[in-house]
Amino acid sequence: MTQYSKRMVIAHWLTLVLLIVAWYFGHELDEARHEEGAPLVGYVVHALVGAAVLLLALARLYFRSKDGVPAPIGDTPMDKVAKGVHSLMYVVLVVLPVSGVATVATSDVGKALKAWDASLLPKKFSGVFAHNIHEMLVTVLIALVIVHVLGAFMHQFIMKDGLMKRMSLRK
Repeated sequence: MTQYSKRMVIAHWLTLVLLIVAWYFGHELDEARHEEGAPLVGYVVHALVGAAVLLLALARLYFRSKDGVPAPIGDTPMDKVAKGVHSLMYVVLVVLPVSGVATVATSDVGKALKAWDASLLPKKFSGVFAHNIHEMLVTVLIALVIVHVLGAFMHQFIMKDGLMKRMSLRK
Protein backbone atom coordinates (compact mmCIF):
# COMPACT_ATOMS: atom_id res chain seq x y z
CA MET A 1 0.00 0.00 0.00
CA THR A 2 1.44 3.33 -1.02
CA GLN A 3 -1.42 5.56 0.07
CA TYR A 4 -4.17 5.73 2.63
CA SER A 5 -7.61 4.47 1.66
CA LYS A 6 -10.04 6.94 0.12
CA ARG A 7 -12.21 6.96 3.23
CA MET A 8 -9.16 7.61 5.46
CA VAL A 9 -8.16 10.56 3.27
CA ILE A 10 -11.67 12.02 3.34
CA ALA A 11 -11.94 11.53 7.11
CA HIS A 12 -8.51 13.16 7.60
CA TRP A 13 -9.34 16.35 5.71
CA LEU A 14 -12.91 16.52 7.06
CA THR A 15 -11.50 16.23 10.59
CA LEU A 16 -9.23 19.20 9.88
CA VAL A 17 -12.14 21.31 8.63
CA LEU A 18 -14.30 20.39 11.63
CA LEU A 19 -11.47 21.13 14.06
CA ILE A 20 -11.12 24.61 12.59
CA VAL A 21 -14.87 25.16 12.91
CA ALA A 22 -14.91 23.84 16.50
CA TRP A 23 -11.95 26.01 17.46
CA TYR A 24 -13.56 29.08 15.87
CA PHE A 25 -16.86 28.56 17.70
CA GLY A 26 -15.07 27.78 20.97
CA HIS A 27 -12.95 30.92 20.69
CA GLU A 28 -15.95 33.10 19.77
CA LEU A 29 -18.02 31.65 22.62
CA ASP A 30 -15.23 32.35 25.08
CA GLU A 31 -15.01 35.95 23.89
CA ALA A 32 -18.80 36.40 23.91
CA ARG A 33 -19.14 34.82 27.36
CA HIS A 34 -16.77 37.42 28.81
CA GLU A 35 -18.97 40.12 27.31
CA GLU A 36 -22.13 38.32 28.52
CA GLY A 37 -23.36 37.74 24.98
CA ALA A 38 -22.68 34.07 24.32
CA PRO A 39 -25.54 32.59 22.30
CA LEU A 40 -26.80 29.17 23.34
CA VAL A 41 -26.97 28.07 19.72
CA GLY A 42 -23.20 28.61 19.54
CA TYR A 43 -22.73 26.08 22.34
CA VAL A 44 -24.96 23.62 20.52
CA VAL A 45 -23.05 24.04 17.24
CA HIS A 46 -19.71 23.73 19.05
CA ALA A 47 -20.90 20.55 20.77
CA LEU A 48 -22.27 19.03 17.55
CA VAL A 49 -19.06 19.75 15.68
CA GLY A 50 -17.07 18.29 18.60
CA ALA A 51 -19.25 15.17 18.49
CA ALA A 52 -18.59 14.89 14.76
CA VAL A 53 -14.84 15.14 15.42
CA LEU A 54 -15.13 12.33 17.96
CA LEU A 55 -17.09 10.15 15.53
CA LEU A 56 -14.59 10.83 12.75
CA ALA A 57 -11.66 9.98 15.04
CA LEU A 58 -13.30 6.68 15.97
CA ALA A 59 -14.13 6.02 12.32
CA ARG A 60 -10.52 6.72 11.35
CA LEU A 61 -9.29 4.22 13.93
CA TYR A 62 -11.75 1.68 12.53
CA PHE A 63 -10.68 2.43 8.94
CA ARG A 64 -7.03 2.02 9.94
CA SER A 65 -7.76 -1.42 11.33
CA LYS A 66 -9.75 -2.49 8.25
CA ASP A 67 -7.88 -0.75 5.42
CA GLY A 68 -4.36 -0.77 6.82
CA VAL A 69 -1.87 2.05 6.48
CA PRO A 70 1.09 2.67 4.21
CA ALA A 71 4.40 1.34 5.47
CA PRO A 72 6.60 3.86 7.25
CA ILE A 73 9.13 5.54 4.98
CA GLY A 74 11.96 5.04 7.47
CA ASP A 75 12.94 4.00 10.98
CA THR A 76 14.84 7.06 12.13
CA PRO A 77 14.28 8.79 15.48
CA MET A 78 12.22 11.42 13.59
CA ASP A 79 10.02 8.67 12.15
CA LYS A 80 9.41 7.43 15.69
CA VAL A 81 8.57 10.98 16.80
CA ALA A 82 6.10 11.24 13.89
CA LYS A 83 4.45 7.97 14.97
CA GLY A 84 4.20 9.30 18.53
CA VAL A 85 2.69 12.59 17.32
CA HIS A 86 0.07 10.68 15.31
CA SER A 87 -0.77 8.46 18.28
CA LEU A 88 -1.09 11.47 20.59
CA MET A 89 -3.33 13.25 18.07
CA TYR A 90 -5.71 10.29 18.06
CA VAL A 91 -5.79 10.28 21.87
CA VAL A 92 -6.49 14.02 21.98
CA LEU A 93 -9.14 13.75 19.22
CA VAL A 94 -11.02 11.29 21.44
CA VAL A 95 -10.43 12.84 24.87
CA LEU A 96 -11.04 16.46 23.80
CA PRO A 97 -14.75 15.97 22.91
CA VAL A 98 -15.22 13.83 26.02
CA SER A 99 -13.82 16.66 28.14
CA GLY A 100 -16.28 19.01 26.40
CA VAL A 101 -19.20 16.79 27.38
CA ALA A 102 -17.83 16.63 30.92
CA THR A 103 -17.60 20.43 30.97
CA VAL A 104 -21.27 20.73 30.05
CA ALA A 105 -22.23 18.08 32.61
CA THR A 106 -20.23 19.63 35.48
CA SER A 107 -20.86 23.33 34.90
CA ASP A 108 -23.79 25.70 34.55
CA VAL A 109 -23.62 25.32 30.76
CA GLY A 110 -25.73 22.17 31.08
CA LYS A 111 -28.32 24.01 33.17
CA ALA A 112 -28.39 26.90 30.68
CA LEU A 113 -28.89 24.56 27.74
CA LYS A 114 -31.57 22.54 29.53
CA ALA A 115 -33.52 25.69 30.43
CA TRP A 116 -32.52 27.38 27.15
CA ASP A 117 -31.61 30.45 29.18
CA ALA A 118 -28.34 32.18 28.29
CA SER A 119 -28.42 34.15 31.54
CA LEU A 120 -27.50 30.89 33.32
CA LEU A 121 -24.23 30.56 31.41
CA PRO A 122 -21.20 30.83 33.70
CA LYS A 123 -19.20 34.03 33.54
CA LYS A 124 -16.10 32.00 34.39
CA PHE A 125 -15.34 28.31 34.53
CA SER A 126 -13.58 28.61 37.89
CA GLY A 127 -13.19 25.26 39.54
CA VAL A 128 -14.53 23.28 36.56
CA PHE A 129 -11.80 20.67 36.18
CA ALA A 130 -13.18 19.31 32.90
CA HIS A 131 -13.08 22.78 31.32
CA ASN A 132 -9.45 23.24 32.40
CA ILE A 133 -8.63 19.90 30.78
CA HIS A 134 -10.61 20.86 27.66
CA GLU A 135 -8.68 24.12 27.25
CA MET A 136 -5.34 22.40 27.90
CA LEU A 137 -6.15 19.73 25.31
CA VAL A 138 -6.98 22.41 22.73
CA THR A 139 -3.50 23.85 23.25
CA VAL A 140 -1.91 20.39 23.06
CA LEU A 141 -3.82 19.63 19.85
CA ILE A 142 -2.74 22.91 18.26
CA ALA A 143 0.89 22.11 19.11
CA LEU A 144 0.55 18.57 17.71
CA VAL A 145 -1.07 19.85 14.52
CA ILE A 146 1.73 22.39 14.06
CA VAL A 147 4.35 19.65 14.45
CA HIS A 148 2.35 17.44 12.06
CA VAL A 149 2.11 20.17 9.42
CA LEU A 150 5.79 21.10 9.78
CA GLY A 151 6.69 17.43 9.30
CA ALA A 152 4.50 17.23 6.20
CA PHE A 153 6.12 20.38 4.80
CA MET A 154 9.57 18.99 5.56
CA HIS A 155 8.74 15.84 3.59
CA GLN A 156 7.22 17.84 0.74
CA PHE A 157 9.68 20.68 0.32
CA ILE A 158 12.97 19.57 1.89
CA MET A 159 13.08 15.79 1.58
CA LYS A 160 10.89 15.77 -1.55
CA ASP A 161 9.98 12.13 -0.89
CA GLY A 162 6.32 12.32 -1.97
CA LEU A 163 5.04 11.43 1.49
CA MET A 164 2.11 13.87 1.23
CA LYS A 165 0.75 12.01 -1.80
CA ARG A 166 -0.31 9.26 0.61
CA MET A 167 -2.99 11.59 2.02
CA SER A 168 -4.31 12.59 -1.41
CA LEU A 169 -7.35 11.29 -3.26
CA ARG A 170 -5.29 11.06 -6.44
CA LYS A 171 -3.74 7.75 -7.36
